[in-house]
Amino acid sequence: MKVIAVIILPAFVELVLSHLFSMVDIAMLGHTDISSVAISSVGLTMNPINIIIGVCQAFCIGITAAVAWSIGAGKKENARTVARETLTLSILIGIGAGLLVFLLAGNLVTFMGAKEDTYEYASGYLKIIALGFPFQIATLAITASARGAGKTFLPMMYNLIANAMNVLFNYFLIFGIYPFPKLGIYGAAIATSLSKIIAFILALLMIFCTKTDIRLRLGENFLIHKQTVKRIAEVGITAALEQLIMQTGFVFFTKTVSILPTDIFSAHHISLNINGLAWVPSQAFGVAATSLVGQCVGMGDKEKAKSYARVIHFMSLCVAIFIGIMFIFFSKYFVMIYTNEQPVIDAASQVLKIIALGMPGIGTQIPISAALRGAKDTKVPLFANLISVWVFRVIVCNIFLKVFNWGIIGAWLTIVLDQTCRAVIVYTRFLRGKWLNKKITT
Repeated sequence: MKVIAVIILPAFVELVLSHLFSMVDIAMLGHTDISSVAISSVGLTMNPINIIIGVCQAFCIGITAAVAWSIGAGKKENARTVARETLTLSILIGIGAGLLVFLLAGNLVTFMGAKEDTYEYASGYLKIIALGFPFQIATLAITASARGAGKTFLPMMYNLIANAMNVLFNYFLIFGIYPFPKLGIYGAAIATSLSKIIAFILALLMIFCTKTDIRLRLGENFLIHKQTVKRIAEVGITAALEQLIMQTGFVFFTKTVSILPTDIFSAHHISLNINGLAWVPSQAFGVAATSLVGQCVGMGDKEKAKSYARVIHFMSLCVAIFIGIMFIFFSKYFVMIYTNEQPVIDAASQVLKIIALGMPGIGTQIPISAALRGAKDTKVPLFANLISVWVFRVIVCNIFLKVFNWGIIGAWLTIVLDQTCRAVIVYTRFLRGKWLNKKITT
């Protein structure tokens, strides 16, 4: 239990507070003179951003698993090799992704359903965010290596510092606090990109200057080798494909929802932002599941891996249910942090009560999927995402909105169905026990 807490608590604090900081970002835009337009514009950029970052985060699961396998097997030099070479790889991927999104920003937000009142803001916001991609993706890789080594405290510290600076920059640049100009939504984008640069600098200091199993040194060989990429790809490629399938489904989901009026779409985006509170704790438990299960599998202790997974799932489920109860009783107050517009408050409050029904699914599917990946069993989480996202968020959502005219309520019912379906599939796989029979390369 103590070992789990050492990994979970820093990751939990990091992810929860990071998301709270992002909620402050949206809340600040919600109190500008173009509240609904600003929030809707940011909402239109979220899916293109999430496709890039989501795929990279999924690939980083491969980094975490590869480092954890090596640490568990006592091969610390192999763990350092993974950390060193993936730093180079992540920077190259970040440059390519940033350039691509910058050049296609206008086309992307148009595809997402940008209207005349949101196109300029959304495309400008996305271009500025794209400039921070190289720093953000490289930081993700460093963080993944640290988590694989069971070191979650240091990533917590540098990410919290960077996010705190993001909020500070937001305050000055969104509202034009002297001597800075009032930049509104563009100020929010600049603040975000600056915070990614700060996080990257602090992450570099961590991995080069602190005494950990993955400490790097200047003058080492940072060239990328085929064997390292192959080890990461054993988990990372399938996880990245899983995210690509899932995020692409989310794109079509958002396009369907974007037909709703601007104020209702604003309520949808606010609800998604608040709902992240339900995801973030489970993601922290997922970090622990991948790291601890990976280390146990690396040392050949399958029973200990299974025991860790069960305890982590139970803890995740309890927290998710608690958050669901909070949504049922206090949804209105959460939404009022973002906006004073009553139609938006009413709509967002309703959908938060609906998503409370999906909390057990969220609290189950995230940590259990992470445990499976830590044991190199990646195909079932991929299948679960493929089925649940595309059936419910794409097909069923279109039926609920365009045939039954259930509006935003119908859209969020499909999210509940999606999460529940994923949970049933991965938990069934977990109970059968075959996920522990994969051959691991350390």
